[in-house]
Amino acid sequence: MTVPHLVAEATSKSGLIWVTVDGSRPAPLWHLWQDGAAYVLTGGTEQPAPGLADVEHADVTVRSKTTGGRLVTWRATVSPVRPGTDEWERLLPELRNHRLNAPDGRQAPERWARECALLRLDPTGELLDTPNGSGAAPPPPSPAVTSGPLPFVLGRRLDRDAHTG
Repeated sequence: MTVPHLVAEATSKSGLIWVTVDGSRPAPLWHLWQDGAAYVLTGGTEQPAPGLADVEHADVTVRSKTTGGRLVTWRATVSPVRPGTDEWERLLPELRNHRLNAPDGRQAPERWARECALLRLDPTGELLDTPNGSGAAPPPPSPAVTSGPLPFVLGRRLDRDAHTG
């Protein structure tokens, strides 16, 4: 399965991804892009990603590193990386380098093995959204209304037509 170029390029350059599990609120997660997949470390005292370790698929939204705007949302297959495996050992140096301000410094990998889940997010090739809208949710319905004219503000230019007559 080849990873779409947009997914690989955007995810590898972005330090933060937003992961959605079963339509829940997206969780912002730092990640490591390696071998065509995003690796996230969750649980324990690391970043929370409720339910991510328990699902087979999740949606990943990638933002632009320069503008912060949404670039693409892609579907991922979620699989655990077990401590002690070759993959785990290969990723540890890179994870340690990407993890900023770890409270236990170089001992972090031992804590990760005890308390955390390292999850591999493999792109399925399915793009759910591309950059053709803001992605912002519409405002919730509200009974609030403007009750009258806006208050006077110093420095605001007065509209001539509104005051003639």
